[in-house]
Amino acid sequence: MSTTEERVNEMRGYKATLSNPRVSERAKQHAHDRLNELGGDKPREELFQARGDRKKDPTRVAAGYKAAQHNPNVTEAGKKKATEELHETVPEE
Repeated sequence: MSTTEERVNEMRGYKATLSNPRVSERAKQHAHDRLNELGGDKPREELFQARGDRKKDPTRVAAGYKAAQHNPNVTEAGKKKATEELHETVPEE
């Protein structure tokens, strides 16, 4: 059995296959089927859990979201997402 990171890398490869315009429909179907067998197309969640990224300091995470809200290089959609994430990370009192 492979490690979580190997499995996630395999999933990333299949996701790349799905996005590549030079890949045949048959190969894309195979990639889609394999992704479903591997547990879906969202490898980040599993990798974060395996690496322990869920244990990041909540204060630093909130600071990052606050910084994104005020950064002129962040898109309006990014700022909105940062605001949403900030509200989920730090519940209002």
